[in-house]
Amino acid sequence: MPKRQLQGIVVSDKPDKTVVVDVERRFTHPLFKKTVRRTKKYQAHDPENQYKVGDRVVIQESRPISKSKRWIVVGQEAPANAAG
Repeated sequence: MPKRQLQGIVVSDKPDKTVVVDVERRFTHPLFKKTVRRTKKYQAHDPENQYKVGDRVVIQESRPISKSKRWIVVGQEAPANAAG
């Protein structure tokens, strides 16, 4: 079974070897049929401390690394307007 991957924005890089990633999901409300945005914060393992606040990253499920870390940073998402 493949491991889940989520995309989000780094909102904190203060802890050592850890980044806090804000992941946003959008869904249609079942009763009001309006698009709703919900965010959740995940603590992800960043062994080299290379990601900073504002970076768009991809995180992946992993084994438990600490009490609150169950995700690792796999890479940085390329900016959408980098080519132009």
